[in-house]
Amino acid sequence: MNKLFKLLIAALLIGLGIYFITERETGTGVFLILLSAVPIFLYFRNEYMLLAFWFIRKQDLEKAKNWLSKITNYKSQLIPNQYGYFHYLSGMTLGQDNIAESEKMMKKALEYGLNFGHDRALAKLNLAGVAMSKGQKNIAKKLLEEAKSEDNQGMLKEQFKMMEQQMKKLQNQPSALQNPQLRKGRYF
Repeated sequence: MNKLFKLLIAALLIGLGIYFITERETGTGVFLILLSAVPIFLYFRNEYMLLAFWFIRKQDLEKAKNWLSKITNYKSQLIPNQYGYFHYLSGMTLGQDNIAESEKMMKKALEYGLNFGHDRALAKLNLAGVAMSKGQKNIAKKLLEEAKSEDNQGMLKEQFKMMEQQMKKLQNQPSALQNPQLRKGRYF
């Protein structure tokens, strides 16, 4: 639903509520004015993104991706503060299927900005994982350190430990194993 349409509905509900109050239907008028809070809330928090957050929390990425796909033009349906979170959620849902597309979405999310430090930390942690899968150890280390500095509440300590263990395993392996074109030898 277009964001301006939500404000129009809220204005109509408020106007109708004021009309009922002036016509001595105070209960109905107050109810309509209170009801106008719903479209105002949905203006600032998009309903599709709320549902996508809900399903990601429930570990159901397919349903989250389905709800996010209903946002066809994010610039007309969302306010600018939500652009980063739209790309963040899209990157999380695409992470298992398409790593390259997930990387683009996470970079856009960081460009648009995320409000909470743990969200920025998780985005950088995902980017570090992508860099590590590409064999870019230095970039992965840098992103992991940035993610650690962003995680003020310590919500991602276990993920950081897992990533560091994977990086240690990667350091022990020769870099030629990461790129099949560089593999040489009788076992390959």
